[in-house]
Amino acid sequence: MSMITERPVSNSAGQPPVPAAGASAVARRDVRAVVAAYVTLTKPRIVELLLVTTVPAMMLAEGGVPSLWLMAVVLVGGSLAAGAASVINCYIDRDIDQLMRRTKRRPLPTHTVTPRNALIFGLVLATVSVALMAVFTNLLAAALTLAAILYYDLVYTLWLKRTTTANTFWGGACGAAPVLIGWAAVTGTLAPAAWALFAVVFFWQMPHFYPLAMKYKDDYARAGIPMLPVVASTRRVNAEIIGFAWLTVASSLAAWPLGMSLIYGVPAVVVGAIFVVEAHKLARRAARGQAVKPMRLFHWSTTYLTILFVAVAVDALI
Repeated sequence: MSMITERPVSNSAGQPPVPAAGASAVARRDVRAVVAAYVTLTKPRIVELLLVTTVPAMMLAEGGVPSLWLMAVVLVGGSLAAGAASVINCYIDRDIDQLMRRTKRRPLPTHTVTPRNALIFGLVLATVSVALMAVFTNLLAAALTLAAILYYDLVYTLWLKRTTTANTFWGGACGAAPVLIGWAAVTGTLAPAAWALFAVVFFWQMPHFYPLAMKYKDDYARAGIPMLPVVASTRRVNAEIIGFAWLTVASSLAAWPLGMSLIYGVPAVVVGAIFVVEAHKLARRAARGQAVKPMRLFHWSTTYLTILFVAVAVDALI
């Protein structure tokens, strides 16, 4: 009696078929990878930093805790708007992102997401964010949200970033816009305190971003982007870092008498002093020919802004 052994049926490539359970696991991994790629396009870390400034501005505008519903709408709408701006930024910058070490692993250079799908995703996020703000807050907040997206993508990314060394300065308006949006969502207007906090974030972006651009200046040079550290001397870059650090702290102190107490004022003075000292240390190390370590100031600048706006929130709450 002969023995008949069953052999698995091969596919067209001559390989055994993938078991159903294995295929399901592969499909789940693929879905997770695609979802992760779309989330990466929104640059979540930037979104988090923007929200850090939005909520305290809303609390100061309210003089306490605003409606939880309003806060939820602004946080969701603001996150979608920031994400939309970042996605469209990635779409526009896909040609230079593939040239830079820092960005070449983003979803578009790696072809994880197609440019068309990225653009559609960004436009949908933008539409939903502005609609949310228009329906559930007010027209001023919605208009500021739309203006921030358009300015970041069409004015900064498409034009200023590629043509002028002042790109970071003029682009700073986008990063500071959430302060105004949050304030407008609460009051429907823009008070002097809102503009003072706007100035803090606006000026802060130079001592925050220039150290990062110093670290990756070869990347920017390879991509032909005229960031200040690429085309200017280290001495000039450090002089601007110091100058804008002082302007940041001056703006934070100008906000003090516009509705806040010592609960805000003392932390503003302390962390502001540390911020300025760190900026001077960076310049001093460069002048002495020592290792510059620009990322030390980059990381401290984030800590500075977080502490300052936490102080705004606590002051408003108490």
